[in-house]
Amino acid sequence: MSAQVVVVNELSKTFRKPFSGKKVEAVSSISFQVNEGESFGFLGPNGAGKTTTIKMLTGLIHATGGSATLLGQPIPSPETMRDIGFLPENPYVYPYLTPREFVTMCAQLSGVPHREINARVEKTIARVGMADAGDREVRKLSKGMTQRIGLAAALVHEPKLLILDEPMSGLDPVGRKEVRDLIWEEKHLGRTVFFSTHVLADAEMLCDRVCILRKGKVAVQGKLSELLRDDARRAEVAIENAPVSLVDELRASGLAPRTAADGIVVEVAGDAMTKTVCERAWSAGATVRSISPKRETLEDLFVREAL
Repeated sequence: MSAQVVVVNELSKTFRKPFSGKKVEAVSSISFQVNEGESFGFLGPNGAGKTTTIKMLTGLIHATGGSATLLGQPIPSPETMRDIGFLPENPYVYPYLTPREFVTMCAQLSGVPHREINARVEKTIARVGMADAGDREVRKLSKGMTQRIGLAAALVHEPKLLILDEPMSGLDPVGRKEVRDLIWEEKHLGRTVFFSTHVLADAEMLCDRVCILRKGKVAVQGKLSELLRDDARRAEVAIENAPVSLVDELRASGLAPRTAADGIVVEVAGDAMTKTVCERAWSAGATVRSISPKRETLEDLFVREAL
């Protein structure tokens, strides 16, 4: 059985509002574990408590209740942080440094041996696609490029655990794909990846397990293969040359056909209803172009459990 790299037990954080002193419970007694070598998605809508939890795990703020360990050591642990790569949601990179200078500084602070620093820095800035801009001042770079520099700083010391808060933030589609590939590579190198994201399609592609927060509490957690429903037997029926009478008939039956480029598409539940829709289409003189089975996606699960 894999070792547990992150263990969170009844962790809580309560803030006090300035002036009024009113208590706000940002995180309420959450518990979860992250196993060695897995990619773990930490999800939830804005304000659910994701970033607050990550700040507690990395020692940026103190918990008001519960406990957590990283790599077997209770938080906060300065020694353990040498084995952790952290990308905050909005990384701050010194604007008058170049990417090469900033990543070099981070390598030195993370304890990379002096003789290895130059090679590690060059390798890392190339991995995040910043080799060509390595000597430009950070203040002249875009938000997406700054995000890549922050990611390079998290990777340069080859950590055992990566904690990434919104790693795709500010990236274009090409950049998102590159970061996805990089996370995949890190996982296959044996590293553990813990990341939060709002891009659910990316999380579904990358994650072994997920934890979804709702209003500071764990709404659901587990393996995606176990959380996503596969017993609904839904399908999309694509119909060409559908007359108006067929569309009206389907709507009267409680279905919601939507217009497609060359006809209509009807989402149905169950084999019996799929057969009924097909028979109605044939009777109306229409053509059933395709029947596509559908399974629940992570977005469906997120909407069902987090909102």
